[in-house]
Amino acid sequence: MATMIEENGPSTHGQGELSSYSSRGRQKLESLLNKNMRIRMTDGRTLVGLFLCTDRDCNVILGSAQEFLKSSDSFSQGEPRVLGLAMIPGHHVVSIEVESDSLVGTQGFGSSQ
Repeated sequence: MATMIEENGPSTHGQGELSSYSSRGRQKLESLLNKNMRIRMTDGRTLVGLFLCTDRDCNVILGSAQEFLKSSDSFSQGEPRVLGLAMIPGHHVVSIEVESDSLVGTQGFGSSQ
């Protein structure tokens, strides 16, 4: 089972609320460090690996990454290609999922505090 990450940014918040939102977002991202993520890309490939870091342009670094090609057969994903350390440009990211078994013991990304 996987948890989808959605971005629900602030619309018109005051500076204090924006800072608080930014702090909560940072804490949630930090809680996802070293968790298994599945990233779907615009060209149909899927990368699975450990979330190591991101930046303000939404580029993502995955460790121990494996690449799965888009398959014409919906039942077979084929053999993964081992990439190791991989950088995914933010503009190629379609979706990011955090594998739920790697979230055990952490707070979910969408939980409210």
